[in-house]
Amino acid sequence: MLLAAGALGGILSTVVSIASLVSYPVLLALGVPPLSANMTNTVSLVLTGAGSVVGSRPELAGQARRVLGLGAVTALGGAAGAAVLMATPASTFVVIVPVLIGGASLLLLFQPRIGRLASAPGAAGKLRLLKGAALFAVAMYVGYFGAAAGVMLLVVLSAMIDETLVKVNAVKNAVNGMANAAAAAGFALFGDVRWALAVPLAGGFLAGGWIGPKIARRMPAGVLRAVTSLCGIGLAVKLGISAYP
Repeated sequence: MLLAAGALGGILSTVVSIASLVSYPVLLALGVPPLSANMTNTVSLVLTGAGSVVGSRPELAGQARRVLGLGAVTALGGAAGAAVLMATPASTFVVIVPVLIGGASLLLLFQPRIGRLASAPGAAGKLRLLKGAALFAVAMYVGYFGAAAGVMLLVVLSAMIDETLVKVNAVKNAVNGMANAAAAAGFALFGDVRWALAVPLAGGFLAGGWIGPKIARRMPAGVLRAVTSLCGIGLAVKLGISAYP
């Protein structure tokens, strides 16, 4: 079950940016406490990033410097988010997670219009620092909770990178993997990771992360954007029902 959940989650992560739509509920269904399920899921997700980089080699060609630069920011953010999670109770943040996911999903849906506003004369210099701060903040969210963080990363990166959505999605998968890796290192050392569950889940994520880019490559940008946004809104509604009984 975990292998299948990981494979499907890896595909969803790389194609529509929502691995947790499958993997996190499966861990909860197996009786893992929410905080431990979150840490176990994050550790397992590291292999999605590895699989997606291998599967996205055509889209990532010539972008090594960009990926490493952005990845350094997301790795620092991911480590910071993991530290915050282990130092503070997660209950308060979980309440606002549905709002964050829903907002990010709507932003992604209308991102082309937002991008045109951002490209207005004089806007680039003013927005550069804001975009960097937004990238770090989203990476902190990756390390802290991470559900639909890929949607948020795709929104921020779409505003930062002037490339096709498929290429931006490939960069997103790579830098998201770096943020997950930094957070996972902290969880592995100091958190409550259920390793017996993490190993088969990670194996599925590796396979799904490799398969996903092949699917994303064949999807029109508009369809990819709409599917990602709708999945994000669906996850926001699902988490909202749980958070606001």
